[in-house]
Amino acid sequence: MTAVPILLLDQTDSTNAEARRRADAGDTGPVWIVARRQTSGRGRRGREWVSDTGNLAATLLMTTAKPAAEAAQVTFVAALAVADLLDTFVVPGSVTIKWPNDVLIRGEKASGILVESGMHASGQLWLAVGIGVNLAHAPVDTERPATSMGSHLRPDIAYAPPIEAAAEVLADAFSVWRDRWETLGFQPVLDAWTVRTPGLQQPCVARLGNETVTGTADGVAPDGSLRMRLADGSLRLISAGDVFFNEAA
Repeated sequence: MTAVPILLLDQTDSTNAEARRRADAGDTGPVWIVARRQTSGRGRRGREWVSDTGNLAATLLMTTAKPAAEAAQVTFVAALAVADLLDTFVVPGSVTIKWPNDVLIRGEKASGILVESGMHASGQLWLAVGIGVNLAHAPVDTERPATSMGSHLRPDIAYAPPIEAAAEVLADAFSVWRDRWETLGFQPVLDAWTVRTPGLQQPCVARLGNETVTGTADGVAPDGSLRMRLADGSLRLISAGDVFFNEAA
């Protein structure tokens, strides 16, 4: 397993935007783009991602021959890598994943993942796997409670790691899970992800653009889509959206 280089920038608008620019210029990666500060960080569905100094903002630029639907599985790889990063520093047993890729510490969001893609000049698909991790600070006034790694450190660790150290741990963990995905397929990744993801059999609410769907989670499909059992007994597959478990609409 060859180490993927890490490019550390003092400041950029968005590490995902920088990855897109590099892909458009012909860069195939793989390369991690890490910024000490982002001025226009973005989360899913166009939301702002607040990136305080001391937190990790990183994007892996890579290319793949996989079709777009299969390449989207990389979000599960990313979630497992973030969980492994947090496990390295926080109190054991406190890290979980909320479908599909929110990584939580004691039920509060500590990370966000945004995967973007496009057609590369090489004919392959380029992927920008954007990852933000609250290392030292957590944003306030968020829709759901947020937290930081620094608030849950093991007793033998005094401070959250610096950005450079966290980026190296993340890159190594991602390489391990990506290698399993590439060589063994998606099922081992999905199995490991499922172990870390409570709530997959609980009542839930899915907000899908202009539609809100209420039902009970019934595990996940082989492609990672959430299976939701509706009140009339029918089954609906949710491939993207905001899902809240054990809550009323």
